[in-house]
Amino acid sequence: MSAGKAAGQGTLILAAAPIGRSTDASAGLVSALGSADVVAAEDTRRLRRLAAALDVRVTGRLVSCYEDVEAAKVPGLIGDLTSGQDVLLITDAGMPGISDPGYRLVTAAVAAGLAVTVLPGPSAVTSALAVSGLPTDRFCFEGFPPRRAGERSRRFTELAGERRTMVFFESPRRLAVTLADLARAFGEERAVVVCRELTKTHEEILRGTLAELAQWATQGVLGEITLVVAGARDAARRSTGITEPAEAVDVASEVAAAEQAGSTRAEAIAATAVRHGLRKREVYDAVVKAKAR
Repeated sequence: MSAGKAAGQGTLILAAAPIGRSTDASAGLVSALGSADVVAAEDTRRLRRLAAALDVRVTGRLVSCYEDVEAAKVPGLIGDLTSGQDVLLITDAGMPGISDPGYRLVTAAVAAGLAVTVLPGPSAVTSALAVSGLPTDRFCFEGFPPRRAGERSRRFTELAGERRTMVFFESPRRLAVTLADLARAFGEERAVVVCRELTKTHEEILRGTLAELAQWATQGVLGEITLVVAGARDAARRSTGITEPAEAVDVASEVAAAEQAGSTRAEAIAATAVRHGLRKREVYDAVVKAKAR
């Protein structure tokens, strides 16, 4: 059972920061930045730039709280909360604690019986999932894959049968090798969506198979990357209601509609395949059969 806020104690406020456009900041974040007694930021320089973009004057004490120092900063921040000061925790982008600093501080605050609240907002995880076109009724977030090749391979082998849509973060430097490893573990035809620089000036969203986008990534990639990978094929079909052959769900009509809207035949087939968790060849065959009728 969670305790409410005790008299004389402060509140730990977890604030989602924009992942790109500063205009995506919530009104709650703008207000909290200007009123919090303490602002614990992953990068104080980026926090100052964000505050300037939002035309907010940060009056509270600014504390650096990045990954390597978070554990050391927790006792002092808990002391601030206990003494009645509100602490705003903000990371560079997205929600604190989601592949970012914050988990240790939240755990310590909960253990101390302190109040913890959240200012929801932008998230690369849900943004990428929503725009992917892959099933969203069930999904899992896997964070950054292991950096070491052996550990990464074992992790992907464990996930090969995962039925839910999977979301990963990845460094652009490791993207090509990660996609290639995923293709080996999941099969080259597994659908994937690469979201690069979401909500930023150079936003790019690419859809295709693991093999196709692994090849694309060998050319070199820049920016922040979020991957959305389709779940195991049988589950992808169940989540979209597909239990019969491709032609039984009339994917041919979907391809035709996409072509009428301006897509090329290849683009329409690829998008339909991703949407239904099918191989592009299956969709193509369904289109050919429909024309032969």
